[in-house]
Amino acid sequence: MTQKQKKNKARRFWNQIRFKYKLSFFNENTLEEVWSFRLSQLSAFIVLVVFAFLLISLTAFIIVISPIRNYLPGYLDVEVRKEIVRNALRADSLERMIAIQSLYLDNVAGILSGTMVLDSIREIDSLAQVRSDFEIPRSVVEADFVRTFEEEEKYNLGVLHTNTPPADGVFFYKPVNGLISARYETDIRHYGIDLIATPNESVVATLDGTVVYTGFDPNYGNVIQLQHKNGFISIYKHNELLLRKVGDQVVAGEAIALVGNTGELSTGPHLHFELWYRGAPVNPEEYIAF
Repeated sequence: MTQKQKKNKARRFWNQIRFKYKLSFFNENTLEEVWSFRLSQLSAFIVLVVFAFLLISLTAFIIVISPIRNYLPGYLDVEVRKEIVRNALRADSLERMIAIQSLYLDNVAGILSGTMVLDSIREIDSLAQVRSDFEIPRSVVEADFVRTFEEEEKYNLGVLHTNTPPADGVFFYKPVNGLISARYETDIRHYGIDLIATPNESVVATLDGTVVYTGFDPNYGNVIQLQHKNGFISIYKHNELLLRKVGDQVVAGEAIALVGNTGELSTGPHLHFELWYRGAPVNPEEYIAF
């Protein structure tokens, strides 16, 4: 096919798609033309593309501004997740109180029916709450023993160092969904766990806190460190990208980085996660269900 023939073919194609067709509407009785318009194949294609774009844009806008977005996989925002956790805790507290109330009523029924001695002490299982300010009266012998013991131990500084992490009432988010490839082992100085995850998956803060360090380490790649109010420090290593800077306030479950494969000690896309309490490493698996 010569160059001229190619040009003629292209010209015929453009003339064909730009050729306008007339659509007319007639009155059936008078055969009078009521309304008509002209439209080419190219114009029809452009109209369909614009209509599809407007439809997609309108659908996306409705999803963004309406609660429908919360039902999309991976779109559930942090506040909704925190509200779910709070509701679960409230439900657990209600179940606890109902169990205590039921056991109390059983005790009252036993006393009224005569099957239980009035002066007997019946423990309300482990559900009963104990007042922290209640003190059992001490006998003379016990008071002398306590006084002697306190006198002997007041110069023993070792008893002052309590480093037990406060886990009660603290909810830890999983930093990333993944499989554990290496566990916490202090013998080999592996003070965290390795979680295999999808590249560029979001790494989230395990607790509310403040970003106190961000930077690149030759061995551990991109590292971000959070300080939490209850004495915990969480460290996230081998990230592909850090989403927060030093001084930023973050909430539990908020994305702070993306999973990566940075640093010489990394053998594949994963997250190295460490949890420290008052300067000492702790095993993350004791606080988080991975």
